[in-house]
Amino acid sequence: MKLLYAEDETAMADAVTDILSFHQYTVDWVDNGQDALEYAMNETYDGIILDIMMPRMDGLTVLTKLRGAGNRTPVLLLTAKAEVSDRIEGLDLGADDYLPKPFVMEELLARIRAMLRRRDSFMPAVLEAGDLRLDPGDATLHCGGKQVILQNREFRLMEALMKNPGVCQSADQLIVNAWGYDAEADANSVRVYLSGLRRHLETLGSTVEIRSRRNIGYTLTFPEGCA
Repeated sequence: MKLLYAEDETAMADAVTDILSFHQYTVDWVDNGQDALEYAMNETYDGIILDIMMPRMDGLTVLTKLRGAGNRTPVLLLTAKAEVSDRIEGLDLGADDYLPKPFVMEELLARIRAMLRRRDSFMPAVLEAGDLRLDPGDATLHCGGKQVILQNREFRLMEALMKNPGVCQSADQLIVNAWGYDAEADANSVRVYLSGLRRHLETLGSTVEIRSRRNIGYTLTFPEGCA
């Protein structure tokens, strides 16, 4: 398994790299966010370990740029920040897991193994509904010859709608699908993201619509005979 490890503390990086190498991981180490982004965009990795506080570009910016470019490589965030808000921000941006510093090496190894198992066991299927096609591999939404890259929450909401075409889903149901049970999101958050998805559908020239029913929920609808 090949990992990209971005950490600017040399002593920490040496220790982690030695442990990972001992456990048969191939590791590319970089000491700043700009290099992390360039390596991640130009090499193929099984997983990425990102420290949040780094010179030249912080880990959250690296993560945002990777996900925005359609890179779905699993990402584990490392940070000295332990506040819940920081964890939520990282996960909302598309991180797969989060480990606060200081940590014990056994837990880091366990988190990496779990992250890679999820990647290996999850074989996402391309979803189709009406004239739309949603590819989980690179988080792209297609219509005809056009495509757009969806951000993490946009993707999760579109996935929930396309898995249940014609079914009215409440804001609470969509929050669970896109943010999880413990999320602090509300109906306003859903409206904001769905507004963005509607703009994407318009840009793609899709005939599919996201319709809302006041105080009831949202439905993915199609022209007659196209569902």
